[in-house]
Amino acid sequence: MITLKEGDKAPCIEKITDLKKLKGKKLILYFYPKDNTPGCTNEALNLKEHYEELKKDGFEVIGVSPDSEEKHKKFAEKYNLPFKLIPDTDKEILKKFGVWGEKKMYGRTYEGVHRTTFIIDENGTIIKIFPKVKTKEHYEQIMKALNN
Repeated sequence: MITLKEGDKAPCIEKITDLKKLKGKKLILYFYPKDNTPGCTNEALNLKEHYEELKKDGFEVIGVSPDSEEKHKKFAEKYNLPFKLIPDTDKEILKKFGVWGEKKMYGRTYEGVHRTTFIIDENGTIIKIFPKVKTKEHYEQIMKALNN
């Protein structure tokens, strides 16, 4: 489970992207269970809809799930997503951020991704964690929290 707290340095994310490209930018790093499922699609489309506003505010957006590169590519093309999706099939990033773990649904226990978003500042510090994501209103949820 998530052991990171707001104010902590984010775990190393070299696997995610070239860190030089992120220098001086804030990062919305969102973890989601699976491409092409209703909640994950709603979340991606909400962030896509507000992507230009996020860019103007200095944010980069990156999504991470255990899906393959091929599934991410199809998902991104299908919905014309303007941000990067990172495959984490070995669950290395998911575990570093504490979002991979036991889940329960319909009385069944299994391992999976806990939908979570981390807002990371220009210096690599976690400034906000969203363990309860409102998929259809995630941009609004982020902006409300950051403006308080």
